[in-house]
Amino acid sequence: MEFPKNLLYTTQHEWVLHESGIAAVGITDYAQNQLGDVVFVELPEVGTTFSKGDSFGVVESVKAASDVYTPVSGEVIEINSELEEHPEYINQSPYGDGWMIKMKISSSDELQDLMISDTYAEHVRKESEEH
Repeated sequence: MEFPKNLLYTTQHEWVLHESGIAAVGITDYAQNQLGDVVFVELPEVGTTFSKGDSFGVVESVKAASDVYTPVSGEVIEINSELEEHPEYINQSPYGDGWMIKMKISSSDELQDLMISDTYAEHVRKESEEH
């Protein structure tokens, strides 16, 4: 499993790529692996505002449907509409073609609550041991 060093992570297995006040968000390699084959993705409308921790969408797989949560507060400025026709991008490229939304961040201070790659890898290891 891969956890790129340039991303930040949540305990709910979302990743964030932060650049100039914009956060690209998706689910991690670990999350897509746990879900199995993704068959449907529900995303919000552009212009929707969320507070940190709000559910912004749903990822459905052959195993389960899971909510996806915003790692930071902000406004959705772009969605990955490719996922409507190609939900498998989340499995094939969770950190690339499988990105879900881009948000204009309200407060960059919230990024400090997220985990770096090594911390997230340890979190996944512990979670895997518990199951």
